[in-house]
Formats: sequence, C-alpha cells, structure tokens
Amino acid sequence: MQYPETLNKLIQILKSLPGIGPRMAERVAMHILKMETPDINNFAYTLIDVNQKIKNCSTCHAITEIDPCEICTSTTRDTSIICIVEQPSDIFAIEKTNDFHGLYHVLNGVISPIDGISPGDLNIRTLLTRINEDVNEIIVATNPNVEGEATSIYLAKILKPLGVKISRIAHGVPVGSDLEYIDSMTILKAFEGRQKI
Repeated sequence: MQYPETLNKLIQILKSLPGIGPRMAERVAMHILKMETPDINNFAYTLIDVNQKIKNCSTCHAITEIDPCEICTSTTRDTSIICIVEQPSDIFAIEKTNDFHGLYHVLNGVISPIDGISPGDLNIRTLLTRINEDVNEIIVATNPNVEGEATSIYLAKILKPLGVKISRIAHGVPVGSDLEYIDSMTILKAFEGRQKI
C-alpha cells in the first residue's frame, strides 16, 4: 500500500533535507500528522517567517535579521581581528566559547575542484575589501579536512602580501569533522593554540 499523495509529497520534501533519509522522513511525516492544527500552523508560519526575515549580512555574510549584523555593528568587538569561517553555522559554534571577541567573515564554502567550487565562488573579494590598517590578524578557521586545508593555504597566499598576521586554528579539532558539531571547549583550545601560517 502506498502513502496518500500529499503525505508522500511531504516525505519527499523531508528526504531532501540534509541528514534525513527515507525512514527518518517517514517518521517525521507521521509525527507531523499527529500534531494539532495550531501547532501545524505555527510550524508553517515559522518556516515562512524564517524564509522572509533571515538574510546574509552584507559585510561578513553571516545569517541575520538586520543588515549589517549585530556582530559587525557591535562597539565591543575587537575590529583588529577577523576570523574566516566556511559557513554561518560555524560562527554560532565559535560564539558558544564566549572567548573570541573579534569579527567574522563567512566564505560560504571551501575550494573544492571535485565539486566545481573555485576561489571565485567564495566570498574572498569582499574579505579583501575589509582588510584595512585597523586589521592586524586574520584567523583561518576552516574545517581540518582536505578542502579546508586547501582553502587556508590559498587564503594565506593571497593575504600575506597585505602585511597582516595570518594564523590557523590549532588542530585540536578532530580531522574530518565540522565546527558546528564540536563542543565549545575543543573550539576554545583550538583558538588558543592557533598557529601562524
């Protein structure tokens, strides 16, 4: 017996989300069927709200409801340090340590020839426009995998002529993992042990 068409459509949509396979999509869809109408409406309105209100900061490319974002406009942040991350979610992981007080720059990916991603596909041009005489350190916090390493090497090559200190977070972060899934203490130690590149 097949699922009704509307339920099957919901399952297909859920399966398209990262980390959700066919069985999990079916379980989530069945749970949604059991939800009360007000909860379903709230869920649907929240999805629409997120879609309409969340945007990328025009300065650092983080996700935000206001542009520029709270971090870029904060008067308490250290504007002499910019931390480069792969994705907006990496900022939230680093912020949980409560130890980094500089600015951020989101690349929105990493160099990956296999996936057809070149330096021109990343937010590198806007990074270069942000580096002025006030910036004295760039921290590269890409993930410790092949693509993250290749991206950090490329960034070091183009940033060194600008005369700014370039460092890489230490490899206390397990190789092959993503920052958003790592505990705050590991991220804190990785920042403390960052190395010049």
